[in-house]
Amino acid sequence: MKKNYSRSFSSLIVAKQKAQAYKSMLLSIYDEVMITNPNGIIIERAGEVKGLWEAYQDKIIGENLFELETTTFFGEPSIQTLLNQHKTSIIQTSWHGKKILVTSYQLNSSNTGNLIMWGIKNITENNSLDMEDSEGKDTGPIKSKNLSTPLVVHSQKMLDVLHMAEMVSDVPSTVLLLGESGVGKEMIAKAIHEMGHRRAQPFIAINCGAIPENLLESELFGYEGGAFSGARKTGASGKFELANHGILFLDEVAELPLNLQVKLLRALQEREITPLGGSKPIKLNIQVIAATNKSLEKMVESGEFREDLYYRLNVVPIEIPPLRERVEDIPYLIYHFVQKYNQLYNRNVQILPDAIEILSIYNWTGNVRHLENVIERIVVTSRHPAVDAIAVQKSLPRKTETIKEPPVFKHIMPLQEAIDLVEEQLINMAMEQYKSVKLAAKVLEVSQPTMSRKYKKIREKIQQANLSPSNKRRILEEQLDKQLRSIAIVTAAIIHPEEVIQLEKNVSPSNPAYQKLQKKFTIIREQEGSIEWMYIFKFIDSKSMLHLVADEDFVIKPGEIYKGPPEMMDVACAAMKGKVGVTPLYQDIYGEWKTSFAPIVDQTGEVIALIGYDYSKSYINSEIKRLGKILNIII
Repeated sequence: MKKNYSRSFSSLIVAKQKAQAYKSMLLSIYDEVMITNPNGIIIERAGEVKGLWEAYQDKIIGENLFELETTTFFGEPSIQTLLNQHKTSIIQTSWHGKKILVTSYQLNSSNTGNLIMWGIKNITENNSLDMEDSEGKDTGPIKSKNLSTPLVVHSQKMLDVLHMAEMVSDVPSTVLLLGESGVGKEMIAKAIHEMGHRRAQPFIAINCGAIPENLLESELFGYEGGAFSGARKTGASGKFELANHGILFLDEVAELPLNLQVKLLRALQEREITPLGGSKPIKLNIQVIAATNKSLEKMVESGEFREDLYYRLNVVPIEIPPLRERVEDIPYLIYHFVQKYNQLYNRNVQILPDAIEILSIYNWTGNVRHLENVIERIVVTSRHPAVDAIAVQKSLPRKTETIKEPPVFKHIMPLQEAIDLVEEQLINMAMEQYKSVKLAAKVLEVSQPTMSRKYKKIREKIQQANLSPSNKRRILEEQLDKQLRSIAIVTAAIIHPEEVIQLEKNVSPSNPAYQKLQKKFTIIREQEGSIEWMYIFKFIDSKSMLHLVADEDFVIKPGEIYKGPPEMMDVACAAMKGKVGVTPLYQDIYGEWKTSFAPIVDQTGEVIALIGYDYSKSYINSEIKRLGKILNIII
């Protein structure tokens, strides 16, 4: 009897230890974990999202999670939608403004019955997964609430635009969207509508430049029956009335004729309109968003636009930057449009990294719309599944000759000094915009060695006399890490998360998803030349990862667990939080390496795996030596 009791007691201790280990593992991923029955009754809870369940902290066990949701979060969809298993994660917004990622897991077994585990994580401080750009600044894609159309945003400038849009979405202030043609003004207008409290009300858009002047007034303000020849007997509602309680979007507002500008001004001031031929005013509860690609200030100065209307429209101006000022968005836009048109036309076209480089330096005069049209053309007309730089150049419109204005010099200087000055300005401009010697060389139409020599002249101005050998090595490694980080960001953007999800279900060389990714990685590795191995790992814990797929020469078998050294795993842990990073030189059983990691993110914004790139010690040393010559830093 004592033996049986001792054995049972030991089994209980082991079970508790296992439970504690599982609990610790889950709380390393989520801030809070709950277990409920299918009706939402909370049975167990571990961890805490501070301030989320304030009124229920002491008595949350036994409460109904679905009822707590109605008093804690606002907006759609409900977490109950996760029970249909078509989706496992959603992002909710609490009444305190917290962004909360909620993930559900079905626990169906003979031991647990039909229970549901809920992982809850506060992502307010880092609303989306950050990717570090080549200058070390963190920017990431914003996933705004309730958007029916995804907005692909990685640059800080566009993040600022979306944050401003979110701020004005819940107030009735008039908004003026400014920006060149094709930057996405209507998409921002729709985002304001869908993020705000008017999202259930109409969004009515009208292009003020597309309707003849004699019809525009009736289109805007409506008319009564018999108001003019050819009018309907029953009359018709105008755009203002149709948009009542919602949002009216006035695109190309600069095209309004002066006589209609007066009526628009009155509608904005009085919040009421009178239809043509009518005498009874209609009260309006409406938000007006206007957009233009012209300078209204200059039009006011020239008398083409009323000054009082300009100030009435310019309550909250939001300037949307052109694509050339947010080059870091381009790889992600390319991936988004390729995915969109592959699905639309049942194609399977991929754009290789060298082609993405060409597209990143192209002068997109039509901005995002221009880029989307070119990507659609490539997807539709490509004869090969892998599109390289040569194929992309054939799809780009030919360059037109532009009149080049000469640089202005106010005093005489030696000719060579003037040439050096102009070169320095152009190289600085190219490096500032593209943040890559490789891309800067392409846009300046010089070879990479030439660009390196020119860049060397600029870097020689930096005094290196007081640097120790260790500091010199550190500076060169930082320059190299920027290059490796840029390669990781560009190539990670072309990996479809759906392929990785398919692969996770069956990690086998016979899986079509495995074969497709392996072929893609092999092509990329051969084209880049500098990458020793390229692979995808699934993060397990701070010491180990699972190999999912790699290029053909990789030494680790698919499905095998890899236990990495601390230098490598620290960077992998940071990548799981969305940060692209590069390791210092480290050693494992396969040799000495430097590795870069980038996160692979699914549609909910969750990191599902890591893409890794290994560089050999010999390559790192030769590249540091090359950089040292370019920057005149001799170790």
